[in-house]
Amino acid sequence: MTNLLFRSADHVGLAQMSFTIYETYLMKTENQIFLRTPETLSVAILILPDSNTLSLAATVDPLRAANRRAANPLYHWQFVSFDGGATHLTSGISVETSVLEQAATADALIVVAGFNLEKHASQSRMRRLRHERRKYQAVGGVDGGSWILARAGLLDGVTATTHWEDIETFMTRFPEIDTVRDRYVIDGRYFTTGGASPCLDMMLHLIRCRQGPELALRVASAFIYDPLHPASAPQSLVSSARLEITAPAVAAAVRRMETDIEDPPTITAIALGIGLSARSLETAFRQTLGTTPGQFFLDLRLQEAHRLVQDSDLTLQEIAIRTGFAAQATFARAFRRKFGKTASVLRQRPPSLS
Repeated sequence: MTNLLFRSADHVGLAQMSFTIYETYLMKTENQIFLRTPETLSVAILILPDSNTLSLAATVDPLRAANRRAANPLYHWQFVSFDGGATHLTSGISVETSVLEQAATADALIVVAGFNLEKHASQSRMRRLRHERRKYQAVGGVDGGSWILARAGLLDGVTATTHWEDIETFMTRFPEIDTVRDRYVIDGRYFTTGGASPCLDMMLHLIRCRQGPELALRVASAFIYDPLHPASAPQSLVSSARLEITAPAVAAAVRRMETDIEDPPTITAIALGIGLSARSLETAFRQTLGTTPGQFFLDLRLQEAHRLVQDSDLTLQEIAIRTGFAAQATFARAFRRKFGKTASVLRQRPPSLS
């Protein structure tokens, strides 16, 4: 009996020691704000002009919902900007803000940005951001906010992510950053997300860490949102979360297509890679998406080409190569057939902030 008690005590001691080691691990790998605490978290949200409304909502609304569901002020937030006053979002909505330097004391700073990032990231603003970040325990970037943090030199040596549309350019522009395609990343005092939906995932993770899974689930249910995505889930060009449940074979094929846009495999190769025949894969695509895998893959490549034409400085030949077209003439015909105009004509039009 005595031996059993000693063994039980040893197990308790080991469990406590393991928990302490785990807490230490979390402190090293996750930001301090992502730890269990009853304290109110104060957040300053730095909004840049031309941000997406949904990215801002995904940042602040989970905090509001957590307060409401818990009937307790667990979170406090304030909106700030570099210039103060009304900050205009791409939807036409304006948000009243205070000047960054005049913000009340807060635990975390979250930068929300969207379009025209170079325009809004002047050297003087980046100097101000570098200076102000010292006031905060944690600093985050949502959507284009990662780019702003990178331009300020705050993410050097850090693992980070950004919106999938900007990943390749981000990697090239900021080689000092360990850029990954994850939905969101927490590395030390910095955290970054790939857009609005990943931001919602991350904010639910924040609530789960601070107040527990029950409140996080109640907040998710308030938005009728299924939190299916872990942080390390890759960002997808196609929203395929539902496909993972309803048609996993189609989802697997779509993932392969997204990965190999520049060097597109045959549909037969894709089918064999997921254990199907080409005929079975075509049947699955028709039943699930109402199209063939070949047409779906071509449309996926052309949509990416359309984005690169509008949002990059790549030549049309480079865009053709990046989207898997061996011949410029083939690319030009497919592009015009899909969008009703040539890529060169489309490039002459100003991009839409949407």
